[in-house]
Amino acid sequence: MRALLDLVARGDQDAFAQVYDALAGPVLGLVRRVLRDPAQAEEVAQEVMIEVWRSAARYRPDRGEVMPWVLTIAHRRAVDRVRATQAATDRDRRAAAGSLDPVHDEVADQVERRFEGEQVRRALRQLTYVQRESLVLAYYGGFSQSEIAEILGAPLGTVKTRMRDGLIRLRDPLAVDDPRSAGSGRARPLTNRPLEVG
Repeated sequence: MRALLDLVARGDQDAFAQVYDALAGPVLGLVRRVLRDPAQAEEVAQEVMIEVWRSAARYRPDRGEVMPWVLTIAHRRAVDRVRATQAATDRDRRAAAGSLDPVHDEVADQVERRFEGEQVRRALRQLTYVQRESLVLAYYGGFSQSEIAEILGAPLGTVKTRMRDGLIRLRDPLAVDDPRSAGSGRARPLTNRPLEVG
């Protein structure tokens, strides 16, 4: 997949068609889980694949595999869409109700999100590459451990061990309560914010 993305970065449309075929399904699945609206999910998934075409040259192989990189883009786009939709709904409600409530301090909220995101990125950088890759697929992609094993071509037991060890290493920096949750098949959120590794 890395070789294909390198060709995409050079403008190779055939390589992009192969990347699209391989990644469009997982991207749509992730976006649909976040948005829960099929029409918006399809729109955002298309935006993600266009971004992959445009930003393929920015992909850095030393920071992970192509799939987690693309799923990270997809997750961010989907979360941005949820936030934008919620903000529009909140504005409409305030306007309809003629509310005089104080405006939410968006700057403080943005600073808090950036701080937490940086905290998560720092913690993830402490993990080994294989631990980080498995956790990103679980938390961003929402993939089960069996699905991750298939994606990575690794034995299921190995994936479980990587995730468990990674969560144990994240426990102190992120105050994770139960690192054994990696053995349950589906990942539990580490924080109330999405993982960010960019």
